[in-house]
Amino acid sequence: MDYRSSMESSETLRNKCAACYRQFNKMEHLVEHMKISYHSGHEPTCGVCKKHCRSFESLREHLIGPLPKQECKNIFSLRGCRFCMMILESPNARRIHQERCQFSSVNAGLTTRMASLGLRDKAMIDYTSSRSPKVVALSCKMVGGGSDGSLDLCARVCITDESDNIVFHTYVKPSMVVTNYRYETTGIRPENLRDAMPLKYAQRKIQEFLCNGEPMWKIRPRGGKGRILVGHGLDHDLDRLQLEYPSSMIRDTAKYPPLMKTSKLSNSLKYLTQAYLGYDIHVGIQDPYEDCVATMRLYTRMRYQRHKIEAYPLPADVQNRSNQVSWRQSEVERMSPNEMLSISRSDYYCWCLDSLA
Repeated sequence: MDYRSSMESSETLRNKCAACYRQFNKMEHLVEHMKISYHSGHEPTCGVCKKHCRSFESLREHLIGPLPKQECKNIFSLRGCRFCMMILESPNARRIHQERCQFSSVNAGLTTRMASLGLRDKAMIDYTSSRSPKVVALSCKMVGGGSDGSLDLCARVCITDESDNIVFHTYVKPSMVVTNYRYETTGIRPENLRDAMPLKYAQRKIQEFLCNGEPMWKIRPRGGKGRILVGHGLDHDLDRLQLEYPSSMIRDTAKYPPLMKTSKLSNSLKYLTQAYLGYDIHVGIQDPYEDCVATMRLYTRMRYQRHKIEAYPLPADVQNRSNQVSWRQSEVERMSPNEMLSISRSDYYCWCLDSLA
C-alpha cells in the first residue's frame, strides 16, 4: 500500500501545473487545464514561490489575504512592496523602493494647473508638433439628462500626456437639456456649459488628435502615427463623446485582466489608485485631470513590468508553437509541465509589449 501511495503521489506531482501549481490525477487533465488557462510569463507572479496568478488582486490574496501561503506571507511582510508586490533583497531596500513606488496626490498640482489656465478651457491641441505625445490619457465627467437625470451626458473632457501635462481640457455643451448637474461630484454649474464647446466640435478635435493624421483603418499599435489611448471605462467615455477608436489602441484600466478582481469584474479607479499608487482620489469634487493622471500612472507601471520577451506573445499569432502543435494530445502529453508552460501564451495583450514598439 505504501508503494502504491508513493507511485500515485509521484504521478500527481508529475501532473502539476508549472504556473499555478494545481495538481491533476492524469496528464490529460493537465493538458486540458493548460489549453484553457493561457498561462504565460506575463501573469503576475509571486516573488517567493514563483506561483503565477491571474491578477494582482489574486497575488495580493496569495501574499496577504485571509488564507495566504504562510512562507510567502512571512517573507513579503519583511521585504515586499505593498504597491507593486515586488520582493526586495532586504527590509532596507524595501523601505527605499516603497518610498519611490508610492505616488503623491495631484490635488495641489491640479489647483496650480487650473489657475495657470485661468480656469478657462484649453481648447486648442497642437497635434502637429514633433514632440507631441505617443500615449495620452482621456477622462470625461458626466452630467445628467432625461426626466430623472440618470442619462449620462459628457460635460467636461480632459486629455493629458505621460508627463501629466494637460494637452486638452474643455467644458462640453451636451446636445440635449441637462436636468441634473451632479454638482456634488462634478463641480459643474450651468454657467460652465452656457458658452461651452459643442459636443460635435469637441468630438472632431479629439478624433483628429488621436488619429494624428492617419486614416482610422490604417491605425496600428506599432509603426503607425495613431496615439495609444489610456483611461478607465473608456467604452463609456467614448460612447458619450460619440467617438470611435480602434480597440488595439485602447488601454483601459477597468478591463485589463491583471488589474481586475479575482471574480473578473472591474475594480474602481479609486481602489486601483489607493492600492497600487498609494494615494486617494475622488475625495469631494471629482476632476477629470485627476483621473487622467491616475490611469496614466497605472498604465506606466504595467507597461514597464519586466517580463520575458517572447517572439510571438499572443495565442492569435500563427507562428506560435502552440498553434503549430494545436495542443495535439499525444504530442503534448510527452512534454513536461515546464515545456507546456514554455509554449503557452497569454489570452490578453500585455502592456509591457508597448515598450517594445
